Amino acid sequence: MVHDGESAGGAGNGNSDPGLKANAIGFLDALVIGLNSTSPAYSLAAVLGPIVALAGIYAPGVMLASFVPMLLIAAAFYYLNKVDQDCGTTFSWVTRAMGPWAGWLGGWAIAMTGVLVIGSLADVAVQFGLLAVGLDSWAANDAIRQGLAVAVILLMTLICVIGTELSAHLQDVLILAQVFFLLVFAVVAIYRVYAGTSTLDSIEPSIGWLNPFGAGGAALTGGLLLGVFIYWGWESAVNLTEEVENSATAPGKAGIWSTVVLLVTYLSVGFAVVAYAGTTFLAENADEEEAVFAVLANEVMGGWDWVVLAAVSTSALASTQTTIIPASRTALSMARRHALPPHLAHIHPRFRTPDVSTWWVAAIAIGWYLVVNQISENALLDSLTALSLLIAFYYALTGLACAIYYRRHLLETPRNFLLIGAGPVIGAGLLIWLLVESVQDMSNPENSASGVSWFGLGPPLVIGIGIAVVGVLVMCYWRLHDGRFWRERRGVADPDLVHGRKN
Repeated sequence: MVHDGESAGGAGNGNSDPGLKANAIGFLDALVIGLNSTSPAYSLAAVLGPIVALAGIYAPGVMLASFVPMLLIAAAFYYLNKVDQDCGTTFSWVTRAMGPWAGWLGGWAIAMTGVLVIGSLADVAVQFGLLAVGLDSWAANDAIRQGLAVAVILLMTLICVIGTELSAHLQDVLILAQVFFLLVFAVVAIYRVYAGTSTLDSIEPSIGWLNPFGAGGAALTGGLLLGVFIYWGWESAVNLTEEVENSATAPGKAGIWSTVVLLVTYLSVGFAVVAYAGTTFLAENADEEEAVFAVLANEVMGGWDWVVLAAVSTSALASTQTTIIPASRTALSMARRHALPPHLAHIHPRFRTPDVSTWWVAAIAIGWYLVVNQISENALLDSLTALSLLIAFYYALTGLACAIYYRRHLLETPRNFLLIGAGPVIGAGLLIWLLVESVQDMSNPENSASGVSWFGLGPPLVIGIGIAVVGVLVMCYWRLHDGRFWRERRGVADPDLVHGRKN
């Protein structure tokens, strides 16, 4: 959908920049980018221990339940993309459905998630990469690790700028390596369980582990909060909508299939890890986060532990690159509609990528990473915890925007009512509930990684509130500086586009 007569890719930016490169990649490339954006191996390493500490053997069931709101929101992305192929995704859709104020805040949330997580992902990629090749002393040296992490961010940013095709080809290689390493680990772990050669307190797997209510409601609630993090990122495929073939349907399908593939991956590895290690070991080491995988790698694979270490490193490396995509494309979309400074809408004349916004995202992410690391390593973990607030916020906005934008078509068919209306609204409701639960949990400083109090609250909540306040201030300033974006009016889905009667 083209916005009010503006041309996709360079709309409203007031210059002669070319648009983003249309048809640069296909459905499979978009699917791979969506998968890599979630960083499956790293996500599992980071949250599997805490989920087991909450739910015990029912950890796979909790991960299954976490999939439900993600699938419902993925459906919202699919149907909104059908009628509005804008790389700003949530920003553009929420603006159309709910007005410029809500749309701007949704765009700000997406951009800030990238800033919070890119440095941490690069750090993990470097740390596990060094461990995989036996350079443990380098991995333990803060100066070396942080310097290499900055270099990784700059390299991944350069690849993003050079071209979407190059990014996609690199992602193809990284996802194949990552999935292969994870499958080898899972197969060996399950084999050793049934062969009776596990070095830990192994448990024979059972289909009953898929019961999300087996450990009680409190465990399910806590697990769902963690589940928001492990599934987050699949929508990167949709942020490339202006650069994907069959842009009206392929990016949305890639997002949905990303969540399904992630579910299968998480359940497979979850079963293998719980069966091999048992619940006591994982619960006792839950605070170690991704380091648990490093220990398990040696327990399961012995001298081949580098396989799992390489999987986590590859996962974080791939996600470092793909996480730049939503933030940079959202900034581009906001700038060309006069919601941010116009230079952020610049498109590289040769590579046809949003070079200025991409480098700005990288620069801010590097600054955040280095500054927060000076406070403490735990402060960096607290900033990651704050991610769940931003993720739940903009996912929920998208779910509500879907039902509102399609409001005149929801009762046309049962399919419309269930998949476009009820499903996204239920998904949004679950995420709003999780958002409230997160705020309550983060208000207690003892629940943070650092265990300290900032202004009487937990650091993650303070970081989340700070980002929201800065966002509101920036929004109000730009509203006074350039009010053109705020003259946009709410709309409704075009019936011809809904029913596929025109391109």
